[in-house]
Amino acid sequence: MLTSDSDTKRSLSLSEMISASPIAAIISDPRLPDNPIVDCNQAFIALTGYTRGEVIGRNCRFLSGPGTEPDLTQMLRAGISERRPVMVEITNYKKGGKPFRNAVMVAPIFDANEQLEYFLGSQVEVSDAGASMRDTRLKAAGSRIEKLTQRQRQILLKMAAGRPNKVIAYELGITPRTVKMHVAGVLRSLDVRTRADAIRLAVEAGF
Repeated sequence: MLTSDSDTKRSLSLSEMISASPIAAIISDPRLPDNPIVDCNQAFIALTGYTRGEVIGRNCRFLSGPGTEPDLTQMLRAGISERRPVMVEITNYKKGGKPFRNAVMVAPIFDANEQLEYFLGSQVEVSDAGASMRDTRLKAAGSRIEKLTQRQRQILLKMAAGRPNKVIAYELGITPRTVKMHVAGVLRSLDVRTRADAIRLAVEAGF
């Protein structure tokens, strides 16, 4: 596949989005065979123990192992196939073979023509404390989102659905500059560093 200047700029923009995130994150390209990882951040390397060279070019399934739950794997595959955000808590494995409970989020990223470009994935190691802890995290995420204005919530919802600023602007009847201003406000209000972190929070809250 030939890469255009616009593709390169878009990829760099997404890379910047995850590089500033304290949460382990990757970007994969579904336009390439087997949807390989094309970028990861330092937090992902720290979490999994793999080097960047061992990660790039591979499908995320390399984190799976003998204890990885097939039904949860299928939930992730369904979200990817249907191009919608999905989050599950699944057993994954670090480089040395140590299992850990991974709250995995995957969300699609579309271009201005509403064509699927990438998937954003983020991973957080969580305690294996069951539904009570999941409910606590969900409620905490929901409480933070409730503090947003109505317009900010509208924009966050479209961000979580993978819409770029130009499409959000068109759908809401406002300018891209206004969208950018609101996105900055969303990040401040949610107390997160990046768009990727805001998307994860929205998906975690079931938004």
